[in-house]
Amino acid sequence: MALRLWASSAANALKISCSGASRAAPAYSISRYFSTVLDGLKYSSSHEWVKHDGSVATIGITDHAQGHLGEVVFVELPEGGAKVSQGGAFGNVESVKATSDVNSPISGEVVEVNGKLSETPGLINSSPYDDGWMIKVKPSSPAELDALMDAAKYTKHCEEEDAH
Repeated sequence: MALRLWASSAANALKISCSGASRAAPAYSISRYFSTVLDGLKYSSSHEWVKHDGSVATIGITDHAQGHLGEVVFVELPEGGAKVSQGGAFGNVESVKATSDVNSPISGEVVEVNGKLSETPGLINSSPYDDGWMIKVKPSSPAELDALMDAAKYTKHCEEEDAH
């Protein structure tokens, strides 16, 4: 906790900010809580991210979510071929603090599951956007992606949520 307070004070002193429409957006944004938010991904209000690449969308939980969960110790994911619905739970994440459902930001069919997470669930903590991805989905309604937040909107969402 002391480290977070120090880091927050340091960021304020250095005037690190991700606001300001007059400059080009960075490859990632850092909120005042130091959660990484990557540009080029879409985000749900329940803290899942989506990377749409061709006919497949990769889904995982955000750095913000894993930070609030703490150390992830168990992950339950669906089998390949399962159907997921936008806003519906497709699995859960158990941490030292809590067990949380993971909701799908889009509808579709699961085409791949990250098998590494069954043996190394901590990949969600150490690499939420890379090695810690959860499922890959063939979207049934790609237009659902348009309703999700971009990096700037998601960063603002997290800051507002954490302020309450």
